Amino acid sequence: MKLFAPKQAVKTHIISGFLGAGKTTLLQHLLAQKPEHETWAVLMNEFGQIGVDQQMLPQQQGYEVKELLGGCLCCTSQLPMQIALSRLIQDTQPDRLFIEPTGLGHPAQLLEQLTEPHWQSQINMRALITVIDGSRLHDHEWTAQNLYQDQIKAAQIAVISHADQMQDADELALSTLKNEYIAYVQKWLKSEHGLLDLQEIDLDYHGIKRNIQPLITVQKSLNQQEPMPEVKQLPYHYVETAQGYTVAGWKFSKRWQFDFYELLDVLCELQNWVRIKGIFNTNQGWMTFNFNPDQFNYKSGDENIDNRIEVITQHEHDWYTLETQILKCRINEA
Repeated sequence: MKLFAPKQAVKTHIISGFLGAGKTTLLQHLLAQKPEHETWAVLMNEFGQIGVDQQMLPQQQGYEVKELLGGCLCCTSQLPMQIALSRLIQDTQPDRLFIEPTGLGHPAQLLEQLTEPHWQSQINMRALITVIDGSRLHDHEWTAQNLYQDQIKAAQIAVISHADQMQDADELALSTLKNEYIAYVQKWLKSEHGLLDLQEIDLDYHGIKRNIQPLITVQKSLNQQEPMPEVKQLPYHYVETAQGYTVAGWKFSKRWQFDFYELLDVLCELQNWVRIKGIFNTNQGWMTFNFNPDQFNYKSGDENIDNRIEVITQHEHDWYTLETQILKCRINEA
């Protein structure tokens, strides 16, 4: 597909967020700040086949709104999204572009697509925004969902919506949330009724480089002259750095089962970390681990799509030793 470059790369904002977080309300208020001499464009994605959100946006001159219906532009075939986006930019030549994925979307995957080299002449990517409903932060069943957490992890800016409806429990949960995502979110903002100054979110995008590789034990077995195999499926190990923090993570097949008490011992004996979060299929059932230096919390949880663990630290670590210890806790060969 041939891409047509506009006269100048378009400032592009991705506004993500879980269902009902307030993305469209925020977008409405941002669009109201358009200078008269500029043209702005919006690309919206709804999971269903009937578009509703588009009708809530300004329809007057100076705006161009395009909807993609059915499925998620973050996860499904990239071609329809790329065609729609390229045509929108080519036909409209906007000064600024907003992309609102469905609340069921994975913004990190969309961001990965739009920061590929062939888009650089068209798109000037701004900081990715995730809108979080502040009035529901106390609801653990809501905040514990993997998709919800993945959307926050992808954010450079987190906008707390419905700030006027937050209770004391929500404020406490927000403080905990900031600590949990200290290595990811670079800026936290509160918004009442969707009100937010465009200048507060018009920041350069700074990506977090994630280096996904085979398990370290596999890497150790390779000859130094051998190329590193491409990782296309579980299990794998990754490391990423941002804001002076290192995040080391592992993902294993959900069929792998681990000895709960042996795994707990490994995690409790680890030193010099800021956060440890994990979900494991154990001989005691599926267990979630959420450690901070003051509390070692673990409890039974729902079945997950995989086994996973992340360790956030500001210190050097021997990740090979930790991986070896975790793998020794495995009790099946399935």
